[in-house]
Amino acid sequence: MIKHTLGILTLLLFAVSSLPAQNKFIGTKMCAPCHRTEKQGKQMEIWQKSAHASAYKTLTTAKANDLAKQKGFTTPAAETADCLSCHVPQHDAKNVEKSFNAQEGVQCETCHGAGSAYKNMSIMKDRAKSIAAGMTEYKDAAAIEAKCRTCHNEKSPTFKGFNFEEYWNKIKHPVPKAG
Repeated sequence: MIKHTLGILTLLLFAVSSLPAQNKFIGTKMCAPCHRTEKQGKQMEIWQKSAHASAYKTLTTAKANDLAKQKGFTTPAAETADCLSCHVPQHDAKNVEKSFNAQEGVQCETCHGAGSAYKNMSIMKDRAKSIAAGMTEYKDAAAIEAKCRTCHNEKSPTFKGFNFEEYWNKIKHPVPKAG
């Protein structure tokens, strides 16, 4: 009986110890060095010029506070979980590194997943390794659109419709083909 119990405990311990640690959100500062180059399609520049980069800042305005009050919230928009859930999706995440700055709004990892395990160049050079290490993979444009619509929808007090193709063309950031 003791041998059997020890065997089960050993298997459980091995199984638990082989589970990957939860990836942590590392923030745009950690993504920027590699994703700002011409070779990478100046992806950081595309993000910096987008409304995503200033999503948190919009919550600090009088207009945002007025909208929050109209919706019945008693806290300023920048402190209201319902607002933060789209303007800073990781606002309540426990798995964040010190390098993560919530005030940078909707950042790389909002769509690509927490990057601590795939941030290294040796992993990022291999798409399959990146995905295996936790980078989110989207099978097609419909999957990307579904992710976008988790925030761009009727729950937003400023929603005026969402034309995926139009907005995707503003934010898409492919790596240029080598040639």
